Amino acid sequence: MECNLFACITEVKVKFMFNINKLFFICSLSLGLVCSLDGGAATLESAVVEQQLANGLRVLVKPDRRAPVVVSMVWYRVGSIDEHNGQTGVAHMLEHMMFKGTRKLGVGEFSKRIAAAGGRENAFTSNDYTGYFQTLHKSALPLAFELEADRMANLMMNPAEFDKEIKVVMEERRWRTDDKPLALVRERLMATALIAHPARNPVVGWMNDLENMRLEDAQAFYNTWYAPNNATIVVVGDVEPAAVFALAQQHFGTIASKSLPVRKPQLEPPALGMNQIRVQAPAELPYVLMAYRAPRLQNSQNDSEYYALEMLEGILSGHEAARLPQRMVKTDQIANSAGAEYDGIGQGPGFFYLRGTPGAGRTAEQVEQALRREVKRVVDEGVTEDELNRVKAQLMAAQVYQRDSMFYQAQQIGWIEMSGFSHWDLDILMQQLQKVTVDQIRAVAKKYLIDSQLTVAYLEPQPLSGQKRPSAPPAGVRHAN
Repeated sequence: MECNLFACITEVKVKFMFNINKLFFICSLSLGLVCSLDGGAATLESAVVEQQLANGLRVLVKPDRRAPVVVSMVWYRVGSIDEHNGQTGVAHMLEHMMFKGTRKLGVGEFSKRIAAAGGRENAFTSNDYTGYFQTLHKSALPLAFELEADRMANLMMNPAEFDKEIKVVMEERRWRTDDKPLALVRERLMATALIAHPARNPVVGWMNDLENMRLEDAQAFYNTWYAPNNATIVVVGDVEPAAVFALAQQHFGTIASKSLPVRKPQLEPPALGMNQIRVQAPAELPYVLMAYRAPRLQNSQNDSEYYALEMLEGILSGHEAARLPQRMVKTDQIANSAGAEYDGIGQGPGFFYLRGTPGAGRTAEQVEQALRREVKRVVDEGVTEDELNRVKAQLMAAQVYQRDSMFYQAQQIGWIEMSGFSHWDLDILMQQLQKVTVDQIRAVAKKYLIDSQLTVAYLEPQPLSGQKRPSAPPAGVRHAN
């Protein structure tokens, strides 16, 4: 959640490279047909069919009958931004505990039953949401619903299992962040770029909070947020929507809704000037990461700046011949790698990132200056129609390509819903991206890629220890985040 924007890991936003898949996912769902079981006319806008149970649980179904397979996801609209000070990491810790037994099932029994049915399952946590998923033969969907409904309502937290699992999470933090210099740089950059919003905290949690976390913290988080009226089920595969809705009613319909806390607005104070930090950590090469405050998408039909920034990301870093890899890596050989990323959908402040690793004989400061020159080129000269059309063409080509994955279809539907929008917006996102002009791209670069909105983080390599930690996940880490 490291991943491209949507791969399932704890730190969903640790990518710092342009990921055209982010846009691929958007367009992959714009090819569907029909869908309403409420008596209304079928439309060409989406193949997603939706129903809401009386207890508030939303169920979204997208038939895909190319194989007798189904992807089932349960998304809870709660993540690390809902944690209280001193309890960072509790959303992710609860994700681990969701596999540790219920009133009906013993520790690990959930996974054993899914495996016995020939399925695969996992989970992920992010700033904004927590998700659980299974990929199975379509005949096993009732089993997945039965098990998910059970742990939605009947989770049991064994103190011994909690004590064991918190050690696993602490080791996961060491493996994913403390021993990964680039992840460490990003963590410290976010803690510097934001001073009030909880997105400044890592999803996995600060180590001191993990060391002092209690079972009661995870139990309270579960009791507060894990409820049908705070959850959305997404099913993609060889299914009939009416049958899925009946199955959801059977297994989830008797679970009572809860009175959810009112989320107060959490607005980050305006930036008052450029920030700069230096992170000293064992590493082989220096590194620079730059983060500009940028707008989040608020209205899918009207926020032209969001779409222009998405296209700017693609022009700078969307393919091997894009501006940053072409000029900085291949032509000038200032950097071994260089890229851009725009994080503009979700809760909290948005950011436009630039990053680079110096080439031989170069410094992180030189990479930063080269990145600034590329920004200045966009501001002074703009971008070309050919560059923009290339990115747009990639989006169109991806419409067919990404439909091959049921998992990505389900993931994209859940992601857009948890981000405060609707699956209906997926078509709109694609349409609006195709409308972006070169003038709009130049305008957003001039408006947002400025020093007063910038935080810069440098990695200053320290000597590597003689003993490296294992590159594989620590024992016990079996979930996708």
